[in-house]
Amino acid sequence: MRHTALIPLLAGLLFLGGCDSGKKTAPEADQTATEDSKLQDSAKAHMESATSNQEEQPPAGKLPEGVRPKAYRLDLTLDPREDRFHGQVEIDIELDKPSGHIWMHGNNIDVAEINALVPGDDSKQKTEDTVIPAHYRQMLDSGVVRVDFSDEVPAGEITLQINYSAPFDKNLAGLFKVEERGNAYALAKSESIQARRFLPGFDEPGLKATYDISLTIPKGDVAIGNAPEISREDAGDGMDKVTFAQTRPMPTYLLSLAVGPFDVVERPAIPANEYRKHELPLRGFARKGRGKDLAYILDVTPQMLRIFEEQLQRPYPFKKLDIVAAPQWPSGATELSAAITYREQRILVDGDEPAPGLRLALLGVHAHEIAHMWFGNLVTPPWWDDLWLKEGFATWGTPLVLTLMEPDGGHDLNASVRAISAMKLDSLASTRAIREPIEDNHNIRNAYDSITYAKSLGVIHMVDEFFGADTFRPALGRYIETFADGVADSPDFYKVIGEETNSPQLTDTFQSFVEQKGVPLLQMTVDCNTKDAAKVLVKQQRYKPLGSPIADSGQQWSIPFCMRSSSSVTQCEFLTDTEQAIDVSGGQCPSWVLPNANGSGYYRFSMDEKQWQALLGQFAKLEPTEKLSVIDSAFAAFEAGQLKPETLLEVVRLSAKSDKRQVVEAPLGYLTKYADHYVEPKQQENWQTFLADLYGAKVKALENSSDNENKLLYSELLGFLALDAKDKDARALLQQQAEKFVGFEQPRDPKALNSDLYQSALTVAVQDSGKPFVEQLIQVRSELDDPLFDSASANALGRVTDPALLDTVHQLALSDNMGAREAFGLVSNALAEPELQTKNWDWLRDNFSKVVEKIPEQWRRNTPRFAAHFCDADSLKQAKLLFSQQKKLVPGYERVMSQTEESINLCLALKENGHSLTSSVQ
Repeated sequence: MRHTALIPLLAGLLFLGGCDSGKKTAPEADQTATEDSKLQDSAKAHMESATSNQEEQPPAGKLPEGVRPKAYRLDLTLDPREDRFHGQVEIDIELDKPSGHIWMHGNNIDVAEINALVPGDDSKQKTEDTVIPAHYRQMLDSGVVRVDFSDEVPAGEITLQINYSAPFDKNLAGLFKVEERGNAYALAKSESIQARRFLPGFDEPGLKATYDISLTIPKGDVAIGNAPEISREDAGDGMDKVTFAQTRPMPTYLLSLAVGPFDVVERPAIPANEYRKHELPLRGFARKGRGKDLAYILDVTPQMLRIFEEQLQRPYPFKKLDIVAAPQWPSGATELSAAITYREQRILVDGDEPAPGLRLALLGVHAHEIAHMWFGNLVTPPWWDDLWLKEGFATWGTPLVLTLMEPDGGHDLNASVRAISAMKLDSLASTRAIREPIEDNHNIRNAYDSITYAKSLGVIHMVDEFFGADTFRPALGRYIETFADGVADSPDFYKVIGEETNSPQLTDTFQSFVEQKGVPLLQMTVDCNTKDAAKVLVKQQRYKPLGSPIADSGQQWSIPFCMRSSSSVTQCEFLTDTEQAIDVSGGQCPSWVLPNANGSGYYRFSMDEKQWQALLGQFAKLEPTEKLSVIDSAFAAFEAGQLKPETLLEVVRLSAKSDKRQVVEAPLGYLTKYADHYVEPKQQENWQTFLADLYGAKVKALENSSDNENKLLYSELLGFLALDAKDKDARALLQQQAEKFVGFEQPRDPKALNSDLYQSALTVAVQDSGKPFVEQLIQVRSELDDPLFDSASANALGRVTDPALLDTVHQLALSDNMGAREAFGLVSNALAEPELQTKNWDWLRDNFSKVVEKIPEQWRRNTPRFAAHFCDADSLKQAKLLFSQQKKLVPGYERVMSQTEESINLCLALKENGHSLTSSVQ
């Protein structure tokens, strides 16, 4: 298909917007009006004839096959100071067969003109292109559009020509605008199905195409795209026209369009290397005045990129690398090709060195997004059911690279913690498999959960560890090479990996863990009844906690299994049967057995009480990753009714003695849950004393440490003592620091509090310093330019315990003085505060539509999680009623609601055991 230039489109066709409504442009001459009228009548009549056939319904999910975009040529005028943008797009498409209509995407877009351009046929002596008028109509609120042609278009290549306009979104979806410190910015959040809000097109990950983009923008503003800028020309009226080079083939969800008075930080090009033969331009972008705060992330980028190239043995695939700190952004970061875009508080560092927690988060999110340049951008899943092929591998690649950068940085332990965290969601009957069908656009965002990210990380890590990096990683590079610039689904992945490794077991592992949901539970029994032939009997089944509706279905996995026993020999077997017997090395009856050697298996284990006690006797000698596995399996066994409270408390005590941050922190989430729901009033003092005794001495010992891991553990434990143990000394210290930081009744000291303590310290002060502090905090929010503080202070304000302050906090949440993400955090924290939970729920129920309108659109499906802190039947009933009544406001909420309902029921089922645990502390 030849590339035509953007041509003036025929005026006078129907202006059809997001829901088949719009305006008609007055013609400039009678002759044009007559011709336009004929074309309009023809297109409309054809549309009415076509749509009278009720057999074909609008596709709720994937578009019908047979129509593929090949190239886009986009020319837009983007002025963030205005309320709307406008422009033209030409899309070269391939049709497998003649048709009178096609399906595509566009959401809340006003289409002024749309035509199909059919190229001439030299063989039929018809060299001129034929213009076929079309009719555009949005059919579903998810942005599914039907385009009807006035005449049937032939099979082969045609070009769609569309002249359109649309409003800038004001709630962080699609092409949105924000104002910060008096400056206006426009940014495109395309993932997952938001590109259709600013570009009529084919908004699916598998429909990759090239893009030639020109933007007309205010003079002096910066424009950011996926390809290098190749020209900038005066466009008149105070505007410039910026043109970018053509992109590699890519899906719509990776489109980058950003305009505004950004600071631009140029860095020396990243040198060429063995895999990339050319230098790579590196730049950073931040809102006006914040460019200096990009130094840290730009400093770590060259080394991080080099390690990825070396590990994958494949070059970075794009012509430049831009790092964009967005003034506001609905997610933490998005892997827009060659223009990675972050929520600014994730990567801006005010000063030379970030606080340890911010530094760790920055490195993690940056490595994840760079990994996406190969996983997702270069090789793209064809549909959202294979999201794990990009998100899972990017999550796995993060600790892989960071450990090579910082061998003693604890990144391997962070990866283990994250993989284990997925097991909580994976323990629900209402969970999803890593890969399962997605048939509705409204359910796409439900795939962006810890199953896709963290469970995939755990499964990939298990395979890499069991089969060996030398076996698995070269095969992974072959997969990237095979499908570069194209798409690949899970069967494609299995096929290439299986062929390259010549290991059917490796493929079986992936398939059994990716295609079915749930956590394997390995029930371990030591059999020493046969002389000189001790065995460990392993029975696999799906884990389910007390009160779970999970049915016993005989589910089983192909499990790479490694155990170690008192013989000190690590034994590895491949478990494929429901029950298997493993001969113990040496034949002697083991005094203890560790069922997850190295802690790399994505499974839980359970044993009898005697074996638990024997294993805990070896706890101090275990590797940190093994300790994490033991802690998780112990809590899981307790919540399944298979472990005594006294044994679990011993696990908690042992973890608190560890010298590794991740091991010490592992029980904290459980302890918070138990404190919220299972501690009787008469047991409060004993429980809080128990927590203070566990962690108080460690906090004091870490107070002056200069080690980053110790600093981070200090901040975590200090906040835990203050908020969960209600420790007076911890609360007083944090209250004092918060008051100094915001200048409460004293000059403000910006160094009184580091960002890792923002939320815990501000929460304590909000609760203990009362109304004057809250008023001062709200005032400082309007003055201080610190995105991390904005987020943490919003969360803290949600935790007020004085009923007299609720009106102030609720009004702030819905006001223009609070961002969309911050409002979500405030409401979530308000529902987590036990003292005022009922009053906050009543407010949410009475103002539900206003809250939904305020928060980011892609988060609305998550609103049932506001009820996640409930643990009583009446509150669950209220939550179910609210969301059944308001379901139209939160499309796609059903899965999250079912998970929230099940979690509340599990909380109820554990109450007896929970009371037993919390009352047994002395």
